Amino acid sequence: MAERTSSGLLTMMLEPTPAVAMTLPGEVREKLAELELELSEGDITQKGYEKKRGKLLAPYIPQIQGVDPSLQIDNRIQASSQAVLPGSKHNKSRAANTRDERFRSDLHTEAVQAALAKYKERKMPMPSKRRSVLVQSSVEACTPPDTSSASEDEGSLRRQGRLATSTPYQGHGHPAVEHWFNRVIQGSSTSSSASSTSSHPGGRSVTTTTTTTNNPTAHAALNANAAATALADLMAHTQLDNHSAPPDVTGLSERSSLHADWPQVASVRGITRGYNNHSSVMETADGCEWRGEGSLGLMDGVPVNSRVSSKIQQLLNTLKRPKRPPLREFFVDDFEELLDVQQPDPNQPKPEGQQMSPLEGEPLGLVNKWPPSLPAALQRWGTTQPKSPCLTGLDNAGKPVYTLTYGKLWTRSQKLAYTLLNKLSTRNEPLLMPGDRVALVFPNNDPVMFMVAFYGCLLAELVPVPIEVPLTRKDAGSQQIGFLLGSCGVTLALTTDACQKGLPKAQTGEVATFKGWPRLLWFVTDGKHVVKPPKDWHPPIREASNDIAYIEYKTSKEGSTMGITVSNAAMLAQCHALTQACGYTEAETITNVLDFKREAGLWHGVLTSVMNRMHVISIPYSLMKVNPLSWIQKVHTYKARVAVVKSRDMHWSLLAQRDQRDISLSSLRMLIVADGANPWSISSCDAFLNVFQARGLRPEVICPCASSSEAMTVAIRRPPEMGVPPPGKAVLSMGGLSHSVIRVDTEEKLSVLTVQDVGQVMPGAVVCVVRVEGTPYLCHTDEVGEICVSSGSTGVAYYGLPGMTKNVFETIPIMSSGVPISDRPFTRTSLLGFVGPDSLVFVVGKMDGLMVVSGRRHNADDVVATALAVEPMKFVYRGRIAVFSVSVLHDERIVVVAEQRPDASEEDSFQWMSRVLQAIDSIHQVGVYCLALVPANTLPKAPLGGIHISETKQRFLEGALHPCNVLMCPHTCVTNLPKPRQKQPEVGPASMIVGNLVAGKRIAQASGRDVGQLEDNDQARKFLYIQDVLQWRAQATPDHPLFLVLNAKGTVASTASCLQLHKRAERVAAALMGRLNTGDHVALVYPPGIDLIATFYGCLYAGCVPVTVRPPHPQNLATTLPTVKMIVEVSKSVCILTTQAIMKLLKSKEAAAAVDIKSWPMVLDTDDLPRKKSPQMYKPPTPEMLAYLDFSVSTTGILAGVKMSHAATSALCRSIKLQCELYPSRQIAICLDPYCGLGFALWCLCSVYSGHQSILVPPLELETNASLWLAAVSQYKVRVTFCSYSVMEMCTKGLGSQTEALRLRNVNLSCVRTCMVVAEERPRIALTQSFSKIFKDLGLSPRAVSTTFGCRVNVAICLQPNRLGKLAEQGTAGPDPSTVYVDMRALRHDRVRLVERGSPHSLPLMESGKILPGVKVIIANTETKGPLGDSHLGEIWVSSPHNATGYYTVFGEEALHADHFNTKLSFGDTQSVWARTGYLGFLRRTELTDASGERHDALYVVGSLDETLELRGMRYHPIDIETSVIRSHKSIAECAVFTWTNLLVVVVELEGSEQEALDLVALVTNVVLEEHYLIVGVVVVVDPGVIPINSRGEKQRMHLRDGFLADQLDPIYVAYNM
Repeated sequence: MAERTSSGLLTMMLEPTPAVAMTLPGEVREKLAELELELSEGDITQKGYEKKRGKLLAPYIPQIQGVDPSLQIDNRIQASSQAVLPGSKHNKSRAANTRDERFRSDLHTEAVQAALAKYKERKMPMPSKRRSVLVQSSVEACTPPDTSSASEDEGSLRRQGRLATSTPYQGHGHPAVEHWFNRVIQGSSTSSSASSTSSHPGGRSVTTTTTTTNNPTAHAALNANAAATALADLMAHTQLDNHSAPPDVTGLSERSSLHADWPQVASVRGITRGYNNHSSVMETADGCEWRGEGSLGLMDGVPVNSRVSSKIQQLLNTLKRPKRPPLREFFVDDFEELLDVQQPDPNQPKPEGQQMSPLEGEPLGLVNKWPPSLPAALQRWGTTQPKSPCLTGLDNAGKPVYTLTYGKLWTRSQKLAYTLLNKLSTRNEPLLMPGDRVALVFPNNDPVMFMVAFYGCLLAELVPVPIEVPLTRKDAGSQQIGFLLGSCGVTLALTTDACQKGLPKAQTGEVATFKGWPRLLWFVTDGKHVVKPPKDWHPPIREASNDIAYIEYKTSKEGSTMGITVSNAAMLAQCHALTQACGYTEAETITNVLDFKREAGLWHGVLTSVMNRMHVISIPYSLMKVNPLSWIQKVHTYKARVAVVKSRDMHWSLLAQRDQRDISLSSLRMLIVADGANPWSISSCDAFLNVFQARGLRPEVICPCASSSEAMTVAIRRPPEMGVPPPGKAVLSMGGLSHSVIRVDTEEKLSVLTVQDVGQVMPGAVVCVVRVEGTPYLCHTDEVGEICVSSGSTGVAYYGLPGMTKNVFETIPIMSSGVPISDRPFTRTSLLGFVGPDSLVFVVGKMDGLMVVSGRRHNADDVVATALAVEPMKFVYRGRIAVFSVSVLHDERIVVVAEQRPDASEEDSFQWMSRVLQAIDSIHQVGVYCLALVPANTLPKAPLGGIHISETKQRFLEGALHPCNVLMCPHTCVTNLPKPRQKQPEVGPASMIVGNLVAGKRIAQASGRDVGQLEDNDQARKFLYIQDVLQWRAQATPDHPLFLVLNAKGTVASTASCLQLHKRAERVAAALMGRLNTGDHVALVYPPGIDLIATFYGCLYAGCVPVTVRPPHPQNLATTLPTVKMIVEVSKSVCILTTQAIMKLLKSKEAAAAVDIKSWPMVLDTDDLPRKKSPQMYKPPTPEMLAYLDFSVSTTGILAGVKMSHAATSALCRSIKLQCELYPSRQIAICLDPYCGLGFALWCLCSVYSGHQSILVPPLELETNASLWLAAVSQYKVRVTFCSYSVMEMCTKGLGSQTEALRLRNVNLSCVRTCMVVAEERPRIALTQSFSKIFKDLGLSPRAVSTTFGCRVNVAICLQPNRLGKLAEQGTAGPDPSTVYVDMRALRHDRVRLVERGSPHSLPLMESGKILPGVKVIIANTETKGPLGDSHLGEIWVSSPHNATGYYTVFGEEALHADHFNTKLSFGDTQSVWARTGYLGFLRRTELTDASGERHDALYVVGSLDETLELRGMRYHPIDIETSVIRSHKSIAECAVFTWTNLLVVVVELEGSEQEALDLVALVTNVVLEEHYLIVGVVVVVDPGVIPINSRGEKQRMHLRDGFLADQLDPIYVAYNM
């Protein structure tokens, strides 16, 4: 046996010093190995490990002087294993087994560390999480909300910067873990740990991994003395201190100083529901400034280095580094945003070998006395050797429970066969006929009953379908099993008594029907239920035919379950081939650890064993969990010759072998490793050999094999006595493999994969390797492809799936010339591999784990390996990592999900995650899209351990994974976005305008009816001033009721007739005239009611200018009072009129905490004014004088007050009167806020002007009584009513399920002809439609609901449904407001492209109502200010007598916005004066005609210009992104988006449990990528109600942004996408 060198890294460096090279006794080495394993599995702490190790080594330490004992140990062990094994008789044939340096498994770890070294200066922002979400992480993990980021970041640096102690660490993979052992990185096998190292009796190797321990003593020890320092230097080579200080990013940038001069601010941001009481002006990286809201008096500003800002800055820093090549330039069609198609890299490796030739196995030998079928073999042994043991079952203590003999198996199977065929009947018809399928539901610990049932079915010529025991109704994949049973037509399930008792039951006591399962009859096969057959009955024993023998289930990559049919002939051939390949002989003993229901466990342990009269010792999974050594003990006890295991079983036994001294494995001639095809099984094999060679295990008995459900056994390494060539190893370049090319060991050694062969092709089989995609051409010799097998021993078909069967079981491989290689069909094995030297088969992966990202192939198992090489033991469980790919934006994206240990801190986990991303990026050259950690034991499990990958993927996509940590990296992986748009220079005016056509289209302009021509008996027209109209009405119709206010109970709270209103107004005027001057501004702070209206007219009577202000909310003074204060100050009000209650509130202690209450102007309460008339009414000299100020906070957070003149006020009232046909005999119901815009006009002005009666419903009252408004409409039989979107939403959400109850209360809405939604935004179609649908049951006409549009420059541009066509004369409503569908992608390019309903990327837009009389509208280009054509997107400009006359702002900056109110077109009609609305929209001429016979022009509002997001050169409307996001998960109640330094921030309100918070991160990122081609920068999950909404129901996105940046949202989770 050639000598093998041990592989610890330090050893290599220290080997020259002979003093160090000393040998430890074997038992000490063994104890050390156990310790390391304990540490690697997390069973012992680092401290405990060091202590115990110190004790063990104390006697041997003095020989090295001056080195700190805790460090010497490394050298000790590594230098230890120089002993040479005595040569064995096989050493000649196996000499090639000698290890060279490349197979040292610590090198994977080393490579990962080298990879991480490259990144050490990158610091990623850690997600922030609310404490309550940290279900299982330690308290230190979360930053207290008030820390500024500076301290937080320094803290984390301190933690990371320590010199990491070396953790010697031997891990030998869990199911999904072994594989990191055998990848060579940086010249090494990338194996998972110190395993595939030396094959000495006790050789150990120790890998250094960086663990960021918090162990200060380790530092002290390190600096103990010079020798230690030298050692530390050596260690520095093997591990990196992978965190150097990141750049300081706590401040935003120099330019974000807060000393900006206020007067330069373009406008003042007000708040309705703001957050803080600070104001600040900051400049962002892209040069635009953002303003904080709040009181103008405070200049201290938001803390710039708030946690959020610094994290965003970190995020920007990580994004600034060019990570991937820039996007290629490519042609972009104006409309179709082509996604970047990955061009193949010209330098990528291509296969250069010749075409492979098919590989033939040795012929199947002829055996005398070979039985003609499996039942015949059973009959033979059952009758001639009845006492011979067949199967021994064990209990959970490892004690043999029962040994089934061949005689018993034969008689019990016959009984069952007879019973099934003759004793089960329905209506005198036998229940089962030969050929019927029967489900076998047996627990894993009862192989005996299973075997009897299986052979009973074979004897009865029934087809067994073995499946897992369904434990609950919701087992992962259980529904799919049900589909399989249904498609196989299974009606009967066989099971054991114990199992049947444990199944979930229905009320009737019968076994419950599982989800997706057919109705089954359950039959218990225990002795008392089966009948002895009569003497003359014998089961038919025929020769093996092509009839189906059994069906094996298999779960595909997508999670669907297929049944693979195996014929009697194939079953026999498989037994024959296995017997020959494994050299099975009669009466051998075999230990089987695998699942006996399927694959290798079934083939070896149930079928081939009976063929050869072998004795099987079956080890149940439950016993393995309790005692992982059990299988080795049984091999020893029974002197078993063969053992069938998986690499996981070898790994587990390594962890447990510490107490066993007296085990010998010398009886084994074959250790069959069933998953030897897994690239990482090599490490388990090596590690196992390392430990058990000392216990008699010979290296050559380890026989990996490759198999698949479809092809059964494909290849197996033969036992040594067969004189086969020695095993082979390949060290392959991962870069090459990703292009399906085999390249041996490249120079950089960072990304390599070590694989072992799986032996030779099976006897009688032909194997070839074909291309994975497209036509199955044969591969070249140096190319990886799918292995295909042609033999008599493969599966035959997928049951009931002829199409898939043809693809998989009937492949005809083709030579490059196009000629088929043979007429025999081949079966695809779903194994990816190649044929190496000596005709050995190598497997590098499975189709199921294949992820094709941007044209390169990656294997899920390899990615798991790399993840595990990054300090795995500390934070995650080894066997609990799932890697899969999801399709987002036309490419596969890699997702890694791992289970986090409960004791891992937030900070540690995040560190681990960011390093895993970097390691995978370096080693595989592929970005990870999403890395999620879930709490321990929450991933769906496969039946026998391991993770159910497809179910995990399903949960991820449905948002049901509930991770506790998420890291998304879309910026690195998404490289196929369309190229950012470059703006085209616009066409000049000369070529554009010809008469009324622009670029071949009619100029987009439209107008309402001409007010001048409309002669009506409008008495109010003769008055120039609205206050004069009130006086006239008070004389003409003194008792005519004008107003009726309802309270929450629906009863009348107060009313006012014309005279009453006039009298109350006079009292207010009298009170003001003595105190104020004409033209003074007065703030009216009243709750909605008659007081507000009366004081408004009182101000006009006294010649003052009223400003209506929403009163502060008593429960929420901190946020609402500053707004009141701000409006009072900005409007320069010299006096506040209010009620006594509010007056007390304004001066209360609580108010003093929010604002400076000493600086309020004079406050008067109007509750008890004396009854006296004012001396005389004030008459304004001209109608152009200011009548009132209208203040409102725009959705972008700007507080804008507009000036309304007397002339405009009267014109507005007249226009609304004409449009809505308002007369004194009419009643209308208004459920709007009375403080600004159209709500104010309808509440305070219109009734006085038109004389109709207004039923006023304060929207606030709906919070206590949602049905108030609709009940009032029904009670007063109102034909016209107004509401806001927030009212409509309250009704749909609050009353959606109560329409029946409302009907019983006689609420009837059939009276409503028009219900208008007052809005300053794009119509919300979904809301209006659901409102119409819900209340249709109460008689609401589907055509009643219509929308309106107004804005700051003109509060009423469109109103009322279109009254068009013939119906107009009859005075009934015309057709519905028309809806069009536009292409959302074109809209981003400022174009309107009409598409069909339901086409992809379509967006429905509803017209905003009919343009009011006297209003003209035109669409202008936002940049050139030129006119646009019909159906072109531009800014809506408006001209009308009721336009506001200008902004009124505190710093007199009207000049800045002067062009909002008087602007002219740059060409065409350059004389007319227009006001710019600030909204994007388009006009479209429809086929409808209006009353005058003209064709109707519909105005479509798309959105506010101020709100649009400019991203990647395109213009996005937040509402479109928000709509997509809300659709992405059922728990998202509301969403708002904004940008911050070119990053898209998405805030979602979570309406579910907080554990769902992190599910949303990936779903939000996916949907925005898919539908909008944007990468989300930050996802913020908050509680319901956090997104501020104004009185009109519009989102205040800017306040939200300010609150987010000032860290005031108290988010549940903030994820920073990398």
